[in-house]
Amino acid sequence: MAARARRERTDRTHLPGIADVRICGTEETVRAVLAALEREFRTTSARAYDDGQRAYLQLDTGCTDTDAA
Repeated sequence: MAARARRERTDRTHLPGIADVRICGTEETVRAVLAALEREFRTTSARAYDDGQRAYLQLDTGCTDTDAA
């Protein structure tokens, strides 16, 4: 069987202070980690998939740009 050609990926743009997070675990573990992150950071709504065993979200850790002089 021939290998499938990989699709070209576009470069990702990252905003200072924004983290892309992927959580994998049991449904209970994912819920616990999401709850802890939501207490400490501003987060987007998590996109759950694989019956709740994985989730993607972004969280804001604050602006990390260097101060302008």
